[in-house]
Amino acid sequence: MKKGFTLLELMIVIIILGLIAGLVLPNILGQGERAKEKLVCVQMKSLKNALDSFKLEEGSYPTTQEGLKALISNPNPQKYKNYPQNGFLSSKKIPKDPWGNPYIYVNNNGNIDIISLGADGKEGGSGENKDIKLSECQN
Repeated sequence: MKKGFTLLELMIVIIILGLIAGLVLPNILGQGERAKEKLVCVQMKSLKNALDSFKLEEGSYPTTQEGLKALISNPNPQKYKNYPQNGFLSSKKIPKDPWGNPYIYVNNNGNIDIISLGADGKEGGSGENKDIKLSECQN
């Protein structure tokens, strides 16, 4: 007599595995987007710290036009005389958000904000496509 699994036993195992996958996969898949949102906040806070260092050295934040690039190279040597030789970021490049899009820097009369446009890279949106602002990360 041959020993092995019957078709019914195999079907039961496949059904059980399908049920387990149906319960576990949605939870695992949602974690990736939440991790990206947390990474955005970590990067924004790091950029904010560099911007605060810039302000301490130079007396003001870079203008919106100078942007985050002002953290890696002096945008105006006549205006920013205390600018350190190596800039304010050790990486020598401005990080992109987890979706590969550049961060948006806004200086509105000394009130600064950093924005990620989310997964779609477009203004607005909801879910994983929603915009994330530095002010939302400070909670």
